[in-house]
Amino acid sequence: MTILTVDVVLERAIRGYDLSVEEGVVLLKETDSSAKAAIRATADKLRQQQSGNTITYVINRNINFTNICEQHCSFCAFRRDDGDAGAYWLNWTQILEKTTDGVRRGATEICMQGGLNLEAKINGKSLDYYLKLVETIKQEFPQLHLHAFSPQEVEFIARVDGISYADVIVALRDAGVGSMPGTAAEVLDDEVRRILCPEKINTATWLEIVSTAHKLGLPTTSTMLSGHIETPEQQIGHFAKLRSLQQTAIEREYPARITEFILLPFVGQEAPKPLRRRVGRDQPVLEDALVLTAVARIFLGKWIPNHQPSWVKLGLNGAKEALEWGCNDIGGTLMEEHITTMAGATGGTCMEVETLQSAIASLKRPYQQRDTLYRLVDS
Repeated sequence: MTILTVDVVLERAIRGYDLSVEEGVVLLKETDSSAKAAIRATADKLRQQQSGNTITYVINRNINFTNICEQHCSFCAFRRDDGDAGAYWLNWTQILEKTTDGVRRGATEICMQGGLNLEAKINGKSLDYYLKLVETIKQEFPQLHLHAFSPQEVEFIARVDGISYADVIVALRDAGVGSMPGTAAEVLDDEVRRILCPEKINTATWLEIVSTAHKLGLPTTSTMLSGHIETPEQQIGHFAKLRSLQQTAIEREYPARITEFILLPFVGQEAPKPLRRRVGRDQPVLEDALVLTAVARIFLGKWIPNHQPSWVKLGLNGAKEALEWGCNDIGGTLMEEHITTMAGATGGTCMEVETLQSAIASLKRPYQQRDTLYRLVDS
């Protein structure tokens, strides 16, 4: 029987095998610095093989249309109740102004998500409000890719209106939504979710909604909120579920699939106190995030070849380091960001294109603008 060591596991990864959960955990539990260097080198080599040497970026505009939310996630400093200080809900004019600003600055994508606002209805229907959000943007700017509404928002609309997830996804897709953010995943483990986000959808529902989106031709991204209460076993279990989801989309020849994986390290500076005390720190631990980034590439890269760090959470220098730990994309310009910033992140809310390009060039690697679906854009 082969004893599982980091060298054995990395050799299997280089030879193209899918790692088991047990093998992934071996990598995450390694503490030796030379072994971590080997993990980094393997992730970087697989990145080169799977995604090439060019680092991509997208010019996008983020719109968080409301922070009024029915739920009370233990990590969230963004949500407010209606009437609270700091509560907001953008009107149609404000949505259009923000979109126009994005287009003026070269955006090819609008990324739009918000709180679960029970008052957000038109003619008594939640879906009609969300369709109006889409229409407000697409009527004026039909060329924009709308990357919008997480699996949690899909469930919310379906629950409020008494319709199916497929009904919601088809309506949003036909109205002009081009892809779905794979957020609200946090960690796909119900033991963790009961503490982090007990009111949110469970693991099975998140997977069902994302798989339904793929079946109906709507691409999604994938994410993980890391570095709080989860264990290495739960982290790798999360990766295994994402990998299985992608394998299903490919094997069943669904018209869409996962386009990228984004690691979202936990920022707790302004998080509700019970979780903040439990985690015991305010900002991400960069080394932990980098090792997890590398293991994500090793575990998922054959199936999900595009990997992106979060410069909002890690800062630009941290994100640059992640590009040497398995990532091939530096993300987007965002132009505005509220959810992570209100949690106390120090990475900023906007990146100029030139800043992203300079960061990439400092690594002596080429850069290239892309669109949301990773098609290259002539600049």
